[in-house]
Amino acid sequence: MHHPSRRELLKAGLAGAVALALPACARGLGVAADAGAGPAAGSAAAARSPGTLDVLVLGGTGFLGPHFVAAARAKGHRLTLFNRGRSNPERFAGEAFADIEQLRGDRKSDLSALEGDRRWDVVLDTSAYVPDDVTRSARLLAPRVAQYLMVSTISVYAKTNRPGQDEDALLAVLADPAVTDVTGDTYGGLKALCERAAEAELPGRTTIVRPGLIVGPGDTTDRFTWWPARADRGGEILAPGTQDDPTQFIDVRDLADFLLLALERRHVGIYNADAPAGSITMGRLLATCQEVSRRMNTIHCVRAPCPQPPGHDSTLTWVPADFLEAQGVSPWQDMPAWIPAAGDYAGFGHISTSRAHAVGLRTRPLEDTVGDTLAWWRSLPAERRAQPKAGLAPDREAAVLAAWHARR
Repeated sequence: MHHPSRRELLKAGLAGAVALALPACARGLGVAADAGAGPAAGSAAAARSPGTLDVLVLGGTGFLGPHFVAAARAKGHRLTLFNRGRSNPERFAGEAFADIEQLRGDRKSDLSALEGDRRWDVVLDTSAYVPDDVTRSARLLAPRVAQYLMVSTISVYAKTNRPGQDEDALLAVLADPAVTDVTGDTYGGLKALCERAAEAELPGRTTIVRPGLIVGPGDTTDRFTWWPARADRGGEILAPGTQDDPTQFIDVRDLADFLLLALERRHVGIYNADAPAGSITMGRLLATCQEVSRRMNTIHCVRAPCPQPPGHDSTLTWVPADFLEAQGVSPWQDMPAWIPAAGDYAGFGHISTSRAHAVGLRTRPLEDTVGDTLAWWRSLPAERRAQPKAGLAPDREAAVLAAWHARR
């Protein structure tokens, strides 16, 4: 069969092949209650240990940021957030977040709020997309911080064709290194240049964390959420490829914990942050989504009269990759979190995370990620849930399944 090229997958909705989403305004994010909501999560009243850090976060109000804030507050660290105040501006408003210092500015045009002799112990850069922006902020802060941690992506790798490739694999190179437009084609190369820019300004004091697909409560891209939601809808589910096809992702809360750990323990260097290589298959993911949905519906019916549960039993129909291709069903966008592990993507789902796990990265059970994501999804307004941003529309899914059954 024809294996999709990197460009073809990008056009299908995969930003940089296996990456974080491009910047998105987190309107009405609705992050779960554990994401820094209220004094119990670690307010100014929390006890401060001798190891308390002054942490400057560049960004902090999108998807990952609030979960990091929750983790840091729970440990009593002092937080300063620097951003434009445009994405989810009310996220940390009110007395409950009075312990968080919030500075307004723009890393492209106005860093004045970060000027002067103010010092922080560490910097977490969650909004690095263009190397000039990273150079500007890192150069300004270098004399006044001990460590600079930049959130990058595994899309920096030139290829994903070798199972087990680690942090030393070749990086993507842009045809025009002066480009500043962040697109699917330039995302990985720009991130690689951002990494280089940070290290150039703080040699030996830079930490680069390269996550894969970030999932969990609060994700606005639906690239993982579609599967728990689809299982919850019930009926016949189009399952892509084979049960043994690998996939790989990281719960946003596990990533936030690892970022904080890397700052607390002063880990420098480069770390892939993802589930252990080869630990999750599409069969395991979809079966877990089915089981979690059934369990949650059962609990729902025990607690309240339930003549018609919110979800129904589902069945999986596995459809080969070549048939899906012939039907125009794209990996990743139409079938979220899935890419046929062959050709240029023979290493998909098998990125090595040994280095990060050796220094403390921990990943929670898949059942917890699926359950918490589904609970968050159910809490969203019906009109939002009716328009998922990834996955096949119900009528399109039914048509492809009908074509597959007719062929058989």
